[in-house]
Amino acid sequence: MRTKSKTQVLRNEPGAPEKEEEMELLGKSREDLREWLAGIGAPAYRGDQIYRALYQERNFEIEKMTVLPGELRERLARESTITLPTVRQRYFSKDGSVRYLFGLGDKPNEKFDTETQSSQRKTEEQIGRTASRVALVEAVWMPSENRQTICISTQAGCAVDCQFCMTAQLGLIRNLTAGEIVGQILVALKENEEERLNTENMEGGNTEGTQKSRDRKQTNVVLMGQGEPLLNYENVMAAMRIVLDKKGVGLAPKHVTLSTSGIVPGIEKLAKEAVRPKLAISLNASNDEQRDALMPINKKYSLKELLAACKKFPTGSREYITFEYVLLGGVNDTADDARRVARLMSGLGRVKVNLIPWNPGALPYKEPTEEAVAEFHRILLEKGVPAFTRYSRGRDVMAACGQLALGEMKNSPQSSVISIR
Repeated sequence: MRTKSKTQVLRNEPGAPEKEEEMELLGKSREDLREWLAGIGAPAYRGDQIYRALYQERNFEIEKMTVLPGELRERLARESTITLPTVRQRYFSKDGSVRYLFGLGDKPNEKFDTETQSSQRKTEEQIGRTASRVALVEAVWMPSENRQTICISTQAGCAVDCQFCMTAQLGLIRNLTAGEIVGQILVALKENEEERLNTENMEGGNTEGTQKSRDRKQTNVVLMGQGEPLLNYENVMAAMRIVLDKKGVGLAPKHVTLSTSGIVPGIEKLAKEAVRPKLAISLNASNDEQRDALMPINKKYSLKELLAACKKFPTGSREYITFEYVLLGGVNDTADDARRVARLMSGLGRVKVNLIPWNPGALPYKEPTEEAVAEFHRILLEKGVPAFTRYSRGRDVMAACGQLALGEMKNSPQSSVISIR
């Protein structure tokens, strides 16, 4: 969704003179906004006010930022824009989860074919030329009694080519900007916050103010959607600094997790960040031979290199590095695999393993048996490795781990098509 003034729309009509490129406000840091405002002759502190309006108040319409003087709002309406991801479609799971199909770079009435995107395996040069093109990505909102978790994408498609993941079938389309990354979080929060407030009002409840109602549920964010976050490092970290800033979105680092396939230079770079999300490693194999076949990135960064980087990664007194292990029936789910994984964890410090039974999709794998999952889990615990079995949510609407591949599910009675305005 792109917020524009009526003046801007008229100036873009056919035959109208070309205007200068607008300043995109979403995804900009507080310092960036202060510098830009000062550069156009406004007081720098107006950047602080816009920053608060965007990320704390979730106000995405310049005209409604009434803390700003009218003359400045008029100028911002002419010279800047706030572009949120457009909700192309929502898919509602029986378990309460919502899979969002987002359009990025949307223009009014512009159509986009998911089949076109899924066939675009581009060279780096081609990707660079299409960096601002319309793309589709997915995010998932997962509510529970006392918290909500938002799974977001960091790239359109993915180049890592994990063999068991549907997103790999898309190839890499392009990196997402900082605004497109943080925008997924803001849309999910805004939508579901408004729905909750409406429900409370209908039931006659006293919300005691929007901010208090927002704070009732703990919000977790996981960078586990489409893409490899550490291959879009600068944009991802720009978004995370906004998300983790108390004056921005305001989430605590312990509630945000970045998952990587094992990009060792990126892990080493992340370790040096003053403020950063927690680290999760997508492991999925118990030795190099197995991981080479399942995750070709292992041929570049072997298990030895990956685990060495994890061993050096700084963790807080209550922080763990999470290792995610997708269990593929008959492939990596044996008792011997479990014992090898336990040995890999030895000496790494504070770690835990999340076991994720594979979620069905159009790939040549099968789910592990309940017995295999239980035995794998038991062996890890027996070897002193903290382990948890995680059954993914949203499987019925292709929103579960490894299923995000722009599936349209046109026949789903639970889908809701949103028009582009």
